[in-house]
Amino acid sequence: MTEFRSIFHAELNQLEVLLLDMAKLAEGQINQAVDALLSGDARLARQVVEQDRNIDQLYVEVERRWHEVMARQTPVASDLRLMSLILQAGHSLERMGDQASNIAKIVEATSGLPTNQTILLHIQEMRSIVVPMIDTAMEALVKRDLNLAMRLPELDDPADWLNRNMWKEVAACASDPDLLEWAIHMMLVSRALERVGDRAVDIGEQVAFLLTGEQHEFPEGWVPTPRPA
Repeated sequence: MTEFRSIFHAELNQLEVLLLDMAKLAEGQINQAVDALLSGDARLARQVVEQDRNIDQLYVEVERRWHEVMARQTPVASDLRLMSLILQAGHSLERMGDQASNIAKIVEATSGLPTNQTILLHIQEMRSIVVPMIDTAMEALVKRDLNLAMRLPELDDPADWLNRNMWKEVAACASDPDLLEWAIHMMLVSRALERVGDRAVDIGEQVAFLLTGEQHEFPEGWVPTPRPA
């Protein structure tokens, strides 16, 4: 490998490290936002909102370095796919941070309202599904693991089911106006967590694109064929 290519790949590796840092922050923010919601901890919720800037700053740094690499290098073929993956994965992780902030803001909006334990358990269950999906997506990226990337839609299915059925629990709160107001906000929390899972699947799709050169959404009966290394 020429020195020119070595520098190029070192720069790409540095961008991947930044993505891993973003993923760790996003996971922490989502966990803290849900913890704040479950406990009614307004102080923790405010911290989540304030710390969203940390993920935003990392994404700005990813974009800045990405443009520098594009300006200095002339990536082709698989290099271009990797560049696309890095930028889109960064955007997905930044949006996960935004969803955590959205959940945290709901803590203050619902302060003093009654709660429903069944709905809170559903939210806990959704959190337990989508946060590990971030790890899976990033592991697929780092290891260039197509099989792992292809598992993400299946992992996401339970979160989708919980989100689709949240309205039933909300409807059961209709007899109490204050509880209903709280429950409607919980639908927004459910949707935010569902979107985190979708973003993890998006990263998996980009990993598949990197490895196969074929752009597809999961799942649609697609049987990918990895390109030779």
